Amino acid sequence: MVWSVKERYRNGRPWVPTAAGHICRLIGVLDLVSALFPGFRHSRVHSWLGDLPGGVSTLAAVGQLTSGLLLVLLAHALRRRKRRAWRAVVVLLPTSAALHLLHRHELLTALIALVLLGLILVHRREFYAKADPRTRLRALASLLGLGGLSVLLGLLVVSVHPSSERRSYTFSQRLEHVLYGLFGIEGPVGYTSVRVADLVGYSLGALGLLTALTSAWLALRPETPEPELTAEDESCVRALLDRYGARDSLGYFALRRDKSVVFSPSGKAAIAYRVVSGVMLASGDPLGDVEAWPGAINAFMTEAREHAWVPAVVGCSETGGEIWARETGLDALELGDEAVVDTADFSLSGRAMRNVRQMVKRIERGGYVCRVRRVAELNERERQRIGDAAAQWRGTTVERGFSTALGRFGDPADDECVVVTAHKAPDEAAGEDPAGDDLKAILHFVPWGPEDISLDLMRRDRSADPGLNELLIVAALQAAQQMGVRRVSLNFAMFRSALARGERLGAGPVLRVWRGLLVFSSRWFQIESLYKFNAKFQPRWEPRFLVYPRARDLPRIGLAIMRAEAFITLELPRAARARRTTTLTPAEDVRPAV
Repeated sequence: MVWSVKERYRNGRPWVPTAAGHICRLIGVLDLVSALFPGFRHSRVHSWLGDLPGGVSTLAAVGQLTSGLLLVLLAHALRRRKRRAWRAVVVLLPTSAALHLLHRHELLTALIALVLLGLILVHRREFYAKADPRTRLRALASLLGLGGLSVLLGLLVVSVHPSSERRSYTFSQRLEHVLYGLFGIEGPVGYTSVRVADLVGYSLGALGLLTALTSAWLALRPETPEPELTAEDESCVRALLDRYGARDSLGYFALRRDKSVVFSPSGKAAIAYRVVSGVMLASGDPLGDVEAWPGAINAFMTEAREHAWVPAVVGCSETGGEIWARETGLDALELGDEAVVDTADFSLSGRAMRNVRQMVKRIERGGYVCRVRRVAELNERERQRIGDAAAQWRGTTVERGFSTALGRFGDPADDECVVVTAHKAPDEAAGEDPAGDDLKAILHFVPWGPEDISLDLMRRDRSADPGLNELLIVAALQAAQQMGVRRVSLNFAMFRSALARGERLGAGPVLRVWRGLLVFSSRWFQIESLYKFNAKFQPRWEPRFLVYPRARDLPRIGLAIMRAEAFITLELPRAARARRTTTLTPAEDVRPAV
């Protein structure tokens, strides 16, 4: 029987890898406890095994320590259906069972290990996932993480075994003994017998050897870098945007070069994504012909299934969410609303625009002027100047952005982008340097089809007067019609409908509590302030959705989104800077993560 991607996702046996992972971790913990604590007893069967020589028992204890640590480390990968983890666990489980019988005659733990072995052998087809993309950073992470864990376990091994003459050793002496022992050298701590000393020494040596071999294997194996947008993929994506780019305001952000792309079999549709924390995260709607979207979605789901990644889409439209749900059986959650302004209807006149009108006039009286241009109109010096200013005003050590940020400025391939700059001539009477830079704020838009633009980046000099953001947006909207732009997509307001309904007369207690939580969270994520800023320009609100498999996956998907947008960074700073170029910073700007 051949299942479609949708049927495979629904009819798989997720309980098998989940149960196998938990049981694997339990057996690993029992291995560690049995090896570390001399007084631990689980179940003894002396009647048919009897007592074994001390050397055999010592080696069995060391083997239990090693196998237990490996089983604990492999449990998560086994839950994710990883084929390599399955192969390793198939070898480790019978080894663990034999060691339990040799060391402590623990029949029950051995039986659990053998039952788990039978389970994963019978359901071996559930463990099909390929290995994740890898880099040399994993070797360093393994050395630091496994090395630290080995030191902690080593301290436990040194501390639980009785020392010679019940002498009390200081923590520094025990730590010194552990560090020496990891390299196979005898330390300052003495023990009551040669057998106990051998057990501690062999255990520390095994931990050190395991750390060294694992780190060396990760460092020496062929590197498979994380996939990124190739020149050929970028060319195909641009061709789709030229023909179908008007469908989605987020389409141009698929050209971020730290995203990968999967295409439909016909090549008429594509989905851009990035894998973060085991989540295959797409943003916006699929690109291309709507009729070809199901083919691209099936290719996306197949890729996710092959690697056991959690599929998710952030910021898709209502049409996109309906097609995702229909083709995959996934669920959708309304995430917020996108603010879209029709330039033909925009005007500063009227009572509703009074605050914006007054703000703009005040800033203009302060000597600020705006220039609206295509990037193609900038010379090389101006591109460099604006790019340097955007980086200087960023305000964070790591560039942020994924779903609503392009990640670069001034690239020759992006000449159709629109840049709005605010300038102020230096006031010599106030003592300002006449040779100083008059650039004070930047607004950058990417194309949204042939006749529309979408906000990418907004930054300003922190020393500039407040209100420049309003001036920049008004200047862009007023110049848009002359540039042939019909619609301008501004900021994304998360949970806008909840904020709007929660402040209305008659809102229920649950809605008011939810709004209160959102307002409280705005201290860090600017949820309410972005909504109110967007509302100033009287936009048309377009809902955006999050597509996800199960409710229990939402915390993991949320973490992946936070990492993709660089609100949470778990990488080395140098590596993060290498992967992320100029994007917006929501803490200072107003273009948030979708």
